[in-house]
Amino acid sequence: MTEEPIGEVTDFFSRPVVAAVHLTGTLKVGDTIRIKGHTSELQVQVTSMQIHNQNVSEAKAGDDVGIKVTERVRRGDKVYKLI
Repeated sequence: MTEEPIGEVTDFFSRPVVAAVHLTGTLKVGDTIRIKGHTSELQVQVTSMQIHNQNVSEAKAGDDVGIKVTERVRRGDKVYKLI
């Protein structure tokens, strides 16, 4: 599998466990992403995504989305889509 850079974590919320991500590429529900940083290394399937608290099935470059994650990630962590 190859990785395509598609964004960066801009914030993290612990309840619910959600990463705010600024996208530089397209992302769909069902895609698998990897989040990498100095202390983060996480791979998750996107099961739900929101823009301004509204569920969306697809987002594009320039969008800021909330994605449910399984553990803590940090601002500045890079987001990659597995292809």
